[in-house]
Amino acid sequence: MPHLPVGNEEPRRVVRVANLQEFFRDHLHHALERQHVEVEDQTEHYVVNLLTLFARSEALYEQTPEGPKLKPLVVMLTEALEARSAGDRHRSLQRLGDVSLFVAGFFAHSFARKLIDVDYHIAMGGRAYRTLAEALAHTRSRVLAQVFAELAEKFQPLVDALNDVSETSYRHTDRDILRLYELWLKTGSRRSYRILRQLGVDPTPSARTAQ
Repeated sequence: MPHLPVGNEEPRRVVRVANLQEFFRDHLHHALERQHVEVEDQTEHYVVNLLTLFARSEALYEQTPEGPKLKPLVVMLTEALEARSAGDRHRSLQRLGDVSLFVAGFFAHSFARKLIDVDYHIAMGGRAYRTLAEALAHTRSRVLAQVFAELAEKFQPLVDALNDVSETSYRHTDRDILRLYELWLKTGSRRSYRILRQLGVDPTPSARTAQ
């Protein structure tokens, strides 16, 4: 998957892969192991398919007269709430959860100095998946409901795992260290805490409780 440089970020080397789905499966599996996150096979398969789908920009972005753009999460939520059928509502909630997970997982550093931060995406995405799981729990889609329930329950750890996939072979700058600290303060990310410790920064628990 191509990396999109943000701000003054240096472009990373391009890794050519023969099979994108296999690439994401291997990297996600190893990332989950490194983060000590356990998910059911069907949940891991769902996330792999999501990453493979959104590797194509036309699947992630909405086409507008101003060019391709990400639809605001609040607009997606409004569409779900105002949907005329249960099917449309479910599709809108799934889209909201999927986009939130992908963006929080792969573009966490781009949120710096923006009004809407990664914790907003985590909250919105987790809530969308949870609502969808509850709606499907007593239907023929019970297995899928279990997937959405696990995605909701483990949204933050999964974001950490996707951050790990995104930042393979990435060297942190001073600005990144500050951003990692902000992410830890806002979300309690275990991954951010671990990297900060590895980089010689010792976050104090009192800093989070003071938030």
